[in-house]
Amino acid sequence: MDTPRRRILIITRNLPPLVGGMERLNWHMADELSKYADVRVIGPSGSAAQKPDNVHIAEAPLKPLPLFLIVAFVKGLWTVLRWRPDTILAGSGLTAPIAWILGKLAGAKSAAYLHGFDITVAHAIYRRLWRPTFKRLDHVIVNSTPTKQLALDAGVNEAQLSIVFPGVSLPQAPQPTERIAEFREKHSLTGKKILLSVGRLTTRKGLREFVELSLPAVVNAEPDAMLVVVGEAPRNSLGAGIQTVESIQAAAAKAGVGANILFLGVITDPTELATAYEAADVHVFPVRHIPDDPEGFGMVAIEAAAHGLPTAAFATGGITDAVQPGESGLLAESLCYDELTQHTVQLLQQDQHRQAIVDFAAGFAWGHFGAGVHRSLKTDR
Repeated sequence: MDTPRRRILIITRNLPPLVGGMERLNWHMADELSKYADVRVIGPSGSAAQKPDNVHIAEAPLKPLPLFLIVAFVKGLWTVLRWRPDTILAGSGLTAPIAWILGKLAGAKSAAYLHGFDITVAHAIYRRLWRPTFKRLDHVIVNSTPTKQLALDAGVNEAQLSIVFPGVSLPQAPQPTERIAEFREKHSLTGKKILLSVGRLTTRKGLREFVELSLPAVVNAEPDAMLVVVGEAPRNSLGAGIQTVESIQAAAAKAGVGANILFLGVITDPTELATAYEAADVHVFPVRHIPDDPEGFGMVAIEAAAHGLPTAAFATGGITDAVQPGESGLLAESLCYDELTQHTVQLLQQDQHRQAIVDFAAGFAWGHFGAGVHRSLKTDR
């Protein structure tokens, strides 16, 4: 007789249509786990319309946050009573208490996938009520080596912990040269050296500081360099400080590089985003070290590598797991802008072995991620 498939309930506020690395990760986590188990998800309003195949999603209002948490708990309790999951998995620290309580009520295993900010967030109520639940969970999965240390410092037992790096979607084939040429022509980038920044414009991402402290020297070395920015300030993020487009433009004008920066806004079309990656010469990822807001992993560096694009970044947080120096990019000492500038110029001027960078990214395919999460949840502690 066939063994019944395990049942996993995921509870998370981070899913599309919200835009960001955590949202992509939770979508793929549900998708990949559905290959091993029956998966149901409680997510934010609008998420059911973009759900993975073979995954059922019940929605809770995105705002206000207390209402989301209340509705997610009630719907989780209803699901637990009717469906009897084996494991209840929080997609971030925000829903970890719900997973823990429901696990106790249902006699199910409780778990959470934690990012660095989940542990370090400087909010008195969160630290008092949320963080203590992490060490009560049956499993804690973290996204990087530095995040594991943060979890240990927060009192999580090492026996509960496992590291599963976030994944990446590998392109089936490179974009046609004609499409790349059209992209460059459309945005007046023909003949330019393109520095690409992809992601939300938060304080931690440090784009304004890069524009002030590195971009002028990069342009001095490579006058045709253009910083192309894909992304905007977040609208529904919890706790992240923002940098507006206007403030970055003002910094660029003051530094004399206003003509060397181009904002494209958010790109949601996968083909267009892939074209942007493959049209670029270097991915710049100037994430700053902020103790209460660490970079848990650095998924964008892996996404860039999947398209053969090397990354110039600071060696901070989980970026040290996401970038292999000399293979998929170069890392500068944290907040050393002179060194970051040198690395950026070096990558701009040297021939890139793009296939080797793609091969590095292949080790982070979503299939590996899903297998790792499933293995962590399946292990008896």
